[in-house]
Amino acid sequence: MLQTFIYRENPMLDHYLRGAKDYVLAFLAPPLYRVHPITLSFIGLGFGLIAGIFLMRQQYLLGFIFWLINRILDGLDGAIARQTGRQSDLGGYIDIIFDFVIYAFIPIALVVGLPSTEAFLSLSFLLGSFYVNSASWMYLAAILEKRREGAKTKGELTTITMPSGLIGGAETVLFFSLFIIWPQQLILLFVLMGILVFFTTGQRLVWAARYLK
Repeated sequence: MLQTFIYRENPMLDHYLRGAKDYVLAFLAPPLYRVHPITLSFIGLGFGLIAGIFLMRQQYLLGFIFWLINRILDGLDGAIARQTGRQSDLGGYIDIIFDFVIYAFIPIALVVGLPSTEAFLSLSFLLGSFYVNSASWMYLAAILEKRREGAKTKGELTTITMPSGLIGGAETVLFFSLFIIWPQQLILLFVLMGILVFFTTGQRLVWAARYLK
């Protein structure tokens, strides 16, 4: 019910690109079957952290390359886990924790590289939106799992259901890529994404008010 409601009201880039993403990951996964998915998650984390270090030094091309590798590995660990029968709750848990580490570290690294009062304020606004948004989707996901309306019931590929909204996975990757490619407009991009993330939180609150009574 959650997926149907939000997709009808808010068709997202992430929703439309999911099939293409899964196809590409399925093609890239077989050569890495011998690597344990959790090991791949740690490798991906390393690439993400290196990307942040390059961004602190204003080496944006190298930062962007390592950022893209991080995102590819973030998708591959799950694809390999599913294709080789090595899915686990631990793997899903580690994956989401590492995502949060990188999603916090990349904006911080960019501001460290180009520091200013305005940049730090916009960074605070963006990270604050992430904080509130995390509570909105994680607790809602827990409620849906408790009501047996979670990922397994819906046939989703993720460990737990991911309540959707205007800003999803693809939109996040797009914004972060713009942060790196266009650092001169970092403040504007931070504020714009923060507003859209808060709007996404509002979408879930509206849905919850209607359907969780």
